[in-house]
Formats: sequence, structure tokens, C-alpha cells
Amino acid sequence: MELHVDEAYYWIYNKFLDWGYYDHPPMVAVFIKVGTFFTQSALGVRIISIFSNVCAIYFLWQIVKPYTENVWLFACLYCSFVIFHVYGFINSPDSPLLFFAILYFYFLKGYLKEQHFNIKTVLCLSLVITGMLYSKYHGILLLFFTILADWKLLKRSSFWCIVLLSLALYLPHILWQIKNDYPSIQFHVFERNAREYKISFTLDYLLSLILVVGPLSGWYLYYRFFSLKNEDTFLRILKFVFWGFLVFFFLSSFKSRVQAQWVLLAYIPLFIVGYIALARYQIPKWFYTLLYITVALIMVIRLALVVPIPALQKIKAVNVYWGHADLASQIKEKAKGRYLIFDNGFQDASSYNFYTNTLTALSYNPRTYRKTQYDYWPIEDSLRNKNTYFVRPYSFETLEQDTIESKLRGTWYGINIDTVRLYQKVEISCDNLPDTIQQGKKYHIRLSITNPYEEEITFDNTGRKWPLFFEYGYTKYVYESGEFFEFDEGYHVLKIAPKQTKHIQVTITAPSELGKRLIMFSLRTDPFIGPRNSKKYPIYVTEN
Repeated sequence: MELHVDEAYYWIYNKFLDWGYYDHPPMVAVFIKVGTFFTQSALGVRIISIFSNVCAIYFLWQIVKPYTENVWLFACLYCSFVIFHVYGFINSPDSPLLFFAILYFYFLKGYLKEQHFNIKTVLCLSLVITGMLYSKYHGILLLFFTILADWKLLKRSSFWCIVLLSLALYLPHILWQIKNDYPSIQFHVFERNAREYKISFTLDYLLSLILVVGPLSGWYLYYRFFSLKNEDTFLRILKFVFWGFLVFFFLSSFKSRVQAQWVLLAYIPLFIVGYIALARYQIPKWFYTLLYITVALIMVIRLALVVPIPALQKIKAVNVYWGHADLASQIKEKAKGRYLIFDNGFQDASSYNFYTNTLTALSYNPRTYRKTQYDYWPIEDSLRNKNTYFVRPYSFETLEQDTIESKLRGTWYGINIDTVRLYQKVEISCDNLPDTIQQGKKYHIRLSITNPYEEEITFDNTGRKWPLFFEYGYTKYVYESGEFFEFDEGYHVLKIAPKQTKHIQVTITAPSELGKRLIMFSLRTDPFIGPRNSKKYPIYVTEN
């Protein structure tokens, strides 16, 4: 089974190991680094996730076993959770998160019963909490809801030892965030949720709560979950964590689409409490029938993902796992050893890099998208001012383009760009941008432009095949094209020495649209649509 495009992206993480990444903490990269030590294949990418899932099942059983033992129910129920299947073999940040979260609940259960300071428990919980936070930032919510559920934890000296030790182990990632100007916070807090609200965001979220825990049997599990009383502190914490995640992401659905895996840490308490409630009652035969049918359907889907059946490969959910190796092979043949630039997000460039076992493809992140880790990796530095091959899934409208017919990934097009001109890593900031501007009025602002490269950059277009345009533009939301305008000032005389910053005065004109807007700055070079050289600054437009 081929890699999901996101998995290919995380595979490149492991080629540039660091204490943090723009999108996520580094644990997923560590999982892949260990697995690919044995084999540079899709199995190598996933093998540690598979092993960690096996361990997670064992510890999950150890959690529920003291309450009631029903191995068959436990097995059937676990196998009916669609989301446990997915992150039991796919390698994404949610895979180590699932593993460490189950370990967290296992050690927390024992910790709550202890009357005296136990150094072994303190060390185990500290390591597990650190692993959870290095997996995904959602782990912070789990810790927060645990403390809210049981304030008495704050009175324990061992609790503060766990906090201090976990913080010390997590310090390298915190320092990485500070050094890189908090990119993950910028992405997750300010950009990821910046979309126009649609009612489908909330409805899809509510529907996913049933589907990912068993499309047929999930509703009855919820019913039993609600019926079990809190007989100890651990179960009370589990229920509080469950409700905390559900409410938190319900509110989040009013800002943006909530992905099903974001609520992953709520499904572990649901499973534990639901299993205990079910095992203590006379389980209806029809419920087992629903479990069997659910498991059978899931196994059919898993086989469909593995066996290349043409009819099934046309289904979107299946198609995403097929055709990447073939497309990469065809593009590589057309590229003839040149570096590549992909124009539609980080996934396809990553997939190409994995299936050619190279780091020759760059994801060009346009101003209609967001930054990714490609904006930090040195891949762009390797291809600047060289002949490259530019590929994308829509036509360049030129006779000089190549047409690449992929059976499963559709038609792609490619053109040669000799002496490519890129300024993707140039950082532009503004320190005197007004919070409120009047419709159509001109404003003088001060920009700081930083050259991160090892060579001088020039805005001059003399003798350059690919001209540069220094532009600013307004959008209503982060992920939209907006309207961009070229600065009137004579910026083509600008030259910036390596690793230096230049300050310039420019003039912007307020847009005609009223209300909240975002303004950003971009160094566009042909034939691209322009990168994100600045963050998108919030601004409010009023009438004259």
C-alpha cells in the first residue's frame, strides 16, 4: 500500500531532524527515522506506528481489566473503532499521540491511587507526558482537562515534580519555537481556523463523532458511556476529558472545519468507560451483530486499500493511497535530472521526493496558501538560479509544455524554467501599519526586508528573463487569492546583501471593501503567482 501524501511529508521531516517543525512537534519524524533505519520503504515509514499500536492495545487492556474482564468484547469493540484502525498503521503525529496518551492514562490510573511519593511513577508520567507533547499539541488539552477534573492534584508535591521534569524535557522544543518566532502558534492559532464559517463545519463534526467509533455500533456505545456512574476519580477524569474535547472542538467548528483525528484523545476515554459499562451488563446479541458487521466492513475497506482493484481505486478515499509512485516515475523521466517545483501544496512534492528517494522537489507555497516546512528546509537554496522543471495539475496554456498522463492521479503538465528566480524565504515585516484605514486613502508605511540567502538579492529586472514584482494585497480570509497591487515606488534599484535587512518606505492604498481585512506583502516572480513573504496582518477598513 502506497503512502498517504501526508506521510510522505513526514518522511521528509526525518531527513531534516529538528526539535520542531512548522506544522507539528518532531515525534513523528523520530518514529520514521527509526523505522527507515531498517528499510527505506512504506513499511519502514509505518513499522514503528504498527508496533506502538500493538503496545497501546496491551496497556489499554491493562487499564480496563481490573474493572471487568471480557476479552472478546474488548477485541470486537477495539476493532470497531475506525479511527483506531487508521492510526494503528498510518504514520502521522496522531499515531505516537495515540500511543503516549494510552500510556498516560495507564500511569495516571496508578498515580491516583498512590498515597506517597513514588519516584518511578513520577519518572514514567514525566516521560509519557513529554512524549505526548512531542507528538502533537493536542496533548496540552489532555493535561489541562485532567487538572480541571481533579484540582487536588495541585496539592501533591509529586505533581509539581512531574511538571518541572516534563518542562525540562520539553525545553528544546520551546527554545526552537522562540528561535523561529513561534511558527507553530502562528499557524495553529491564527491561520488554520481563519475561514468563512459554513454550517457543514459543525454538522460534519457531529456526524464524525459517531462514524469514527463505529458507524453502526457507535450510538449504543455512547448510550452505555453516559449510563455508567463515576465510581472513582479515574473514571471521573475520563468523562471530564471526553466532554472537554467534545465541547472544545464543537466551539472550534464555528471557526473552521474540525478534522476527525483532532478529537482522537476523546475516543480513548469513550472506549474505556464504554467498555466497562458494556461488560457489566447483559450485552444484547444484536449489538454483537452490529460489531461483527462493522468490523467486517472495516476489513473490506482495509483490503481495498491494499489490493489494486481498478473499480475501487476510483473511490476518493481509496484513490488517495494509489498512483503516486507511477506519477513520480513519469515526472522524473520528464525532468531529466533537473530540480522540480510543485505548485499545489506540500503533499505532491513530498510524494515525489519519497518515491524517487531524493530531495530534489520543492513545494512552492503561494500567497493563497500557508507556509509549510518547505519554507524552512534548504531545498530552495539548492535550486535557486538553476534550470528547473515546474509541474502542476492544470495547463500552462503553452505549446512548450509537457503533458503527463497518470492513470490514477490525472493529467499533469510540466515546463522548463531556465535560471529560476525565487525569493520564497525572504521575510518582510511592517512595524507601523495602522490598525484602521479609510476606504481608498493612501498610507505611508515602513517595511523591513530580510535576505536569508548566502548571496545578494536584487529587485532589478534588467536582463532577467523572469521579472520580479513587489506587491501588496488584501484578503478577507487567510486561504483566498485576494487582490494584489504593485508598489508605485521605484523598488527595482533595491539590492540586499546576504543575511542583511533593508528598511524602505512604501505607499499602500486602502481597499474599497469595508470591514475586517488581511494585508500581506509578496515578491512575485514569473511564472509563479507569488509567495507568502510576510504574515497576513489584520486591518480594519472604514468609510471615508
